[in-house]
Amino acid sequence: MPTYGRLPVTFSRGEGAILYDTDNRPYLDGVSGIAVTNLGHQHPQVTAAVIEQAQKLVHTSNLFRIDLQESVAEQLRAMTGMENMFFCNSGAEANEAAIKLARRFGHQKGIETPHMIVLDGAFHGRTVGALSATGNQKIRQGFGPLLEGFLHVPPNDLSAIDALADSRTDIAAIMVEPIMGEGGIRPLQTDYLRGLHARCAKQDWLLIFDEVQTGNGRCGSAYVFEQLGVSPDVLLTAKGLGNGLPIGVCMAKGVAAEQLGPGDHGSTYGGNPLCCAAAQAVLRTLSEEPVMQRAEAIRHRLLSALNSHIQDPSLIAEVRGRGLMIGIQPTTATDQIVARGLDKGVLLNIAGGDTVRVLPPLVMSDEQAEELGATIAAVLNDIAQQDDCA
Repeated sequence: MPTYGRLPVTFSRGEGAILYDTDNRPYLDGVSGIAVTNLGHQHPQVTAAVIEQAQKLVHTSNLFRIDLQESVAEQLRAMTGMENMFFCNSGAEANEAAIKLARRFGHQKGIETPHMIVLDGAFHGRTVGALSATGNQKIRQGFGPLLEGFLHVPPNDLSAIDALADSRTDIAAIMVEPIMGEGGIRPLQTDYLRGLHARCAKQDWLLIFDEVQTGNGRCGSAYVFEQLGVSPDVLLTAKGLGNGLPIGVCMAKGVAAEQLGPGDHGSTYGGNPLCCAAAQAVLRTLSEEPVMQRAEAIRHRLLSALNSHIQDPSLIAEVRGRGLMIGIQPTTATDQIVARGLDKGVLLNIAGGDTVRVLPPLVMSDEQAEELGATIAAVLNDIAQQDDCA
């Protein structure tokens, strides 16, 4: 089914921050499989772990104990302070688990129809539940009727939260992305997130952080909440956890960790030995090697090169994000940027309709970061010159 407008290139192999197409042409990877291959391509520890596990056991199902799943859970507990984990296959599924968990929490409190507060412009996935929580009307259009029970409010507006708290008694949770990814790399204000935490504590609501895109070292720490001084009740991850293998986790602590029991939820493939072997290698690498510290260095090199090579600073209205979750807001049109980047041998992405989303791997070298920044500048310069000549 033609659900993607695919670019005219096929990749046959990758190494570090470089992908090679079927003609063996190299491309600098500024997308990381949409924030997935945080440790780059052919990472030695991840590759070795997957090969070793594939030679032993790939799947048994969650009808039985899975040692590797329990090991990954322990690693995540140590990193996050969360207590219980539900393993699934994707970020959308992790969000779905969180929605069910929040509704169960509401019912346990005696709320007949529990509601969840979510943000305009947010993205939580394309399954029906996650789509209902998503605040992007364009991708929701044509798929109704969506699920009820979601209250959409503007981001960074605590007064909107207070108005709902004053007028409703059916709220069970708030779910947010600390940095809104598909919405254009828009970090929520730290004071706003702290305000959400305080209000959830006061109202006995769950605070849910969707860190599917921000997690696993992408922003310079295992999960971005560590940098914000705000710990959620439920934490969602996927994408970079498997460095390319499909795995997601819904993590919870406190009363949130007690909501789901036998028969309440399930996943045939979730937490299978192969994907957990990859996740174990990823988490071990993040913990034991200085890769997360590279996020700020790569960001600095990339943006310095961008600013050095841009012909007119007014071509860039704003740069947003943290670590290697970078949003560049150009003043030129963005419809040609991805294709022109491909012609110049770099992979770029557009988010939110008007933002260049740059998601390099943590293993990118300083020289590659400078090349990526300079090439983005060259693309914007070319488009501006074209517009001037038109």
